[in-house]
Amino acid sequence: MANADQITAARHGHSRPHLTNGASTPNKSANSNFQCDVIVIGAGFCGITAIHRFRKLGMKVKCFEAGNGLGGVWHFNTYPGARVDSEVPFYQLNIPEVWQSWIFGERFPSGPELQRYFEHVDRTLDLSRDVFFNARVNDCSWDETELLWTVKTHQGHEAQAKYLVVCTGLLHYTFTPSFPGFDRYKGEICHAGAWNQKFTTKGKKVAIIGAGSTGVQITQEIGKEADQTTVFLTTEEQLQVRPYYPVLFKAGRQSHAGFPSERPPQGMFETSAEERTELLERLWDVGGPAFALNGYGDVMFDPKANKAAYDFWAGKVRQRLKDPQKQKIMAPQNAPYYFGTKRIPLENDYYEVLDQPNVSIHDLNSAPFETFVKDGVVTADGKVHTFDAVVLATGFDSHTGSLTHMGLRNKDGTDLKDTWEDGVHTYLGLTVSGYPNMFMGFAPQAPTALSNGPTCIEAQIEIIVDMVRKMELEGVRWIEAQPSAEKEWKASIDGMVEGTLFPFTNSWWNAGNVPGKKAANMLYVAGIEHYEAVCRDKLDGWKGFDVLH
Repeated sequence: MANADQITAARHGHSRPHLTNGASTPNKSANSNFQCDVIVIGAGFCGITAIHRFRKLGMKVKCFEAGNGLGGVWHFNTYPGARVDSEVPFYQLNIPEVWQSWIFGERFPSGPELQRYFEHVDRTLDLSRDVFFNARVNDCSWDETELLWTVKTHQGHEAQAKYLVVCTGLLHYTFTPSFPGFDRYKGEICHAGAWNQKFTTKGKKVAIIGAGSTGVQITQEIGKEADQTTVFLTTEEQLQVRPYYPVLFKAGRQSHAGFPSERPPQGMFETSAEERTELLERLWDVGGPAFALNGYGDVMFDPKANKAAYDFWAGKVRQRLKDPQKQKIMAPQNAPYYFGTKRIPLENDYYEVLDQPNVSIHDLNSAPFETFVKDGVVTADGKVHTFDAVVLATGFDSHTGSLTHMGLRNKDGTDLKDTWEDGVHTYLGLTVSGYPNMFMGFAPQAPTALSNGPTCIEAQIEIIVDMVRKMELEGVRWIEAQPSAEKEWKASIDGMVEGTLFPFTNSWWNAGNVPGKKAANMLYVAGIEHYEAVCRDKLDGWKGFDVLH
């Protein structure tokens, strides 16, 4: 049995076999004390891109990674059915020596295939020589005299560098709700974000709590294996050749979300009913993100257009569910939130699995948890649900969780967790006032969750590298975001969502999934191309920065 604290510990101490060129990762002393030009924290897509780009700049760069292998979220997320919801070729590094020697076998790569991909990336770029694995950062402090960052790890490493680049991602720090009486439950517990590879559901009665992207993927697998599966949910989720790679990557950078896409110039109701149906059917058949990215643009602004898109989607879902009660829960007549204001999970046969007689659905809106007991849970309708194991697909402390749990302190010694207590503030989604020469990749107040991750990361890291190059050429000792610039940045990104339907929905996109955490807009919704242009304009003359030569 595991409790919430043990689950969190498992996440941060989690490991799996990691191979580099067919051998184990070279052992680096945990007592290492060294200086370099750049310290990178995290070795997923973002950290790898940073290491590679700074190496090309001729700088000495080292990386601390909490896991024992590359991949970030794809190193840790090893639950059954794990799969990315972005398409190949866009969901990969735009590094020619990497993609020229690798072919993905699936349109939407699985977790195991992505793990093999990162091993290929490591062999190709020889990344492990500059990465300290099993090195969880617990202290970062700025020395005002030496103008250096000092980074320490739980395992005893200590390093100094002029530049600190934090690449810990949006979805690393697991979240487990405070369920009433959860400590009374004596069965097995497994969190999707800290999956125990020895855990099996075969022949068991299993409860799956959560129906976001992870819950959908897990349900598809466990529902086929367990004797009985009960899915507890609050809202149903609204699912859904290499020579040309350079052209495709360029098109991705010049697009809104990191995928080449084109919306109809007309609004939903500026076309005939026949034209609307034809377009929606065609996009539905294409699959992937096409329905969201290539549909009518006013769906995210006009409630009536949004309802029409939802009704089309709901009709498709009802066709796949024979059970009338399951139809009502999974595709109700009235949408529980505006269509598209939460990330749309990827699924293959989710609804067919839900329709199986050994799978039941419990709507927590109708009857929430009352209390857990030794062998299950009692819900508010008085029903006792018994099971052998609980699978928690309850998500992550998104956007800020990893950033605020690593001892990241500003020049006055204040932890970022306290700095952001009253709300997140950044400048350009890249820097924070009080943190000189510190940069963040794939962090809050940037396109991040609304984009294809690697495309957004490539744009952001190239901006950061160009900032550092400019500093070195101009003899700049440090730069720091101005508080006034942060306020203007927040006002600008908040202004972008005014008039859209995003503010009406709480989800991990706005950190509204964690009780007690202040929900706020965390996204730059104008798209990657616009974002990059704005950031680069600010670099000219260091607009919004204090600069020390």
